[in-house]
Amino acid sequence: MTALNVDIDPTRIDVRAATSSAGCTVSVSGEVDSATAPGLRGCLLEVVQRPDTTTVEVDLRGVTFLDSAGLSALATAHRAAVAAGRELRVRCGTTRAVVRPLQITGLWDVFNVVD
Repeated sequence: MTALNVDIDPTRIDVRAATSSAGCTVSVSGEVDSATAPGLRGCLLEVVQRPDTTTVEVDLRGVTFLDSAGLSALATAHRAAVAAGRELRVRCGTTRAVVRPLQITGLWDVFNVVD
């Protein structure tokens, strides 16, 4: 796991980054809301901007709540990845707390969602 230089409340959300030859996976668990989304946004932008990273996978299978602030953090990271020529994938499995907000907002069709 790689340390990220962003302040996040560990009682509400856990964000971990692991780098491999295939890219970087950012695993998120807990609640992604207006209190925790800024920290997540910072983590994702830090990872996307690393020169040695071409693919970033955001694993949201451990997320129990995702609101508009969290969706905005994901959209910001997606835009930054596209601008940097990197691929950003979102893994959400069958987690309804993540799947429904992505579908309702249309971000499901914008992001590269993987199982």
